[in-house]
Amino acid sequence: MDRSEAYHKRMTEESVSKIIISLGIPTTVSMLITNIYNMADTYFVGGLGESPQAATGILFTLQCIIQAVAFMLGHGSGTYVAKYIAQRNIDKASSYCTTAFVMGGMLGTLMTALGFTFLEPFLKFLGSTDTILPYAKDYGSWILISCPFLICSLVLNNVLRYEGKAFYAMFGLGAGGILNILGDYVLIEALDMGVWGAGLSTAASQIVSFVLLLILYVKNAQSRLSLRLMAKELNVYLNIFKMGLPSLIRQGLTSISNGLLNNLIKPFGDAPIAAMSIVQKYSSFVMCVGLGIGQGYQPFASFNYELKEYDRVKKGTKFLMVFGICAVGGLATVGFILAPHIVAIFQKDPAVIAVGTPAMRYASIGLFFLPISVSCNMLYQSIRKAAMASFMAIMRSGAVFIPVLLITSAFWGLDGIIMAQPISDIITGLISFPFFLLFLKNTPSTAEAKAVKE
Repeated sequence: MDRSEAYHKRMTEESVSKIIISLGIPTTVSMLITNIYNMADTYFVGGLGESPQAATGILFTLQCIIQAVAFMLGHGSGTYVAKYIAQRNIDKASSYCTTAFVMGGMLGTLMTALGFTFLEPFLKFLGSTDTILPYAKDYGSWILISCPFLICSLVLNNVLRYEGKAFYAMFGLGAGGILNILGDYVLIEALDMGVWGAGLSTAASQIVSFVLLLILYVKNAQSRLSLRLMAKELNVYLNIFKMGLPSLIRQGLTSISNGLLNNLIKPFGDAPIAAMSIVQKYSSFVMCVGLGIGQGYQPFASFNYELKEYDRVKKGTKFLMVFGICAVGGLATVGFILAPHIVAIFQKDPAVIAVGTPAMRYASIGLFFLPISVSCNMLYQSIRKAAMASFMAIMRSGAVFIPVLLITSAFWGLDGIIMAQPISDIITGLISFPFFLLFLKNTPSTAEAKAVKE
């Protein structure tokens, strides 16, 4: 049995929960390592003071912008890679992968050039104060240098996932993440290179991840990279953009929202910015544990939906929702109870702890509702319902969060700012749940769908 046949049999016959977990665990591990090395930056830089630590929070927004482009290309192409592998059309799958990879390199290079040209005003736009700015420039310069490598890495990572090669995707990102943690210790603690060293460590780890993922992709993927297969049809580019748009919206609006939040919080000083940076990193860590498994759900759902195995898609969607609520809820409870101790791990400054403790407790309440909206978004993106997926992506990071942030900050000041995201998470979760029920109700069974086809 060749690789294509074996993969087809596995995706359509293996236990739904087993295959989602087996595909999701490697990705969850790689996401955790990535978040742990982001938290390591926050931890090691925290020893340098609240302004350097706040700089990592400012640059987290820049990283979100870069990842927005990468996920758009990775998810947009990966969805079609899964579709054409299901149809056993390897050349078409390769065309989507090659096109996304080349576009990623070009867009990454353009972003690097524009970033260096407008670095200082851009960092101020993201919320950097005059005391944070020197550290943000040191860290941000390295983030910009590594930008093309990060985008291309995430394209390859997502294509490997959509081909069911989650272990190789994990290894490529995970190895770079471990290198970054070691690099932080050596460059910041041992060599006393400060924020500049943290940025260098991050850039080096991302370049290493790119090289590893490229090697693993060439050796193990069913699709392949070939300039000969670079798409000449406009339709391929539009498909990548259309299916990747929810990811671009989700990450892009998150960047805009973070920039707005940092600017609103700026008058209150560097300590609140540092505190919100810690809360954001912890919330991201919780989501990786709880919904990293959704990264295994997406290739499974996309593959089976293409083959009209709707019963499997429904069962997998229910499993994802229940698993996410249980896992995220458990960790959110830990965050709520231990909030001051978690903040103190990263920053001992009493001013940071005073803001970070209630902020983490509010965030923990909102996290209970996040698996609902994220699961629904993953569902509609995986089954190529781009308009619905884009609508749901807009809600949490933009259409709901920005108005809530402006209203709560106007009425309650700093308290309103730290309550805005949890409130928007609750609203978005409640809005999203009917769309989950709608899919279950309106999607025919596998037998009904195949009977119509016959």
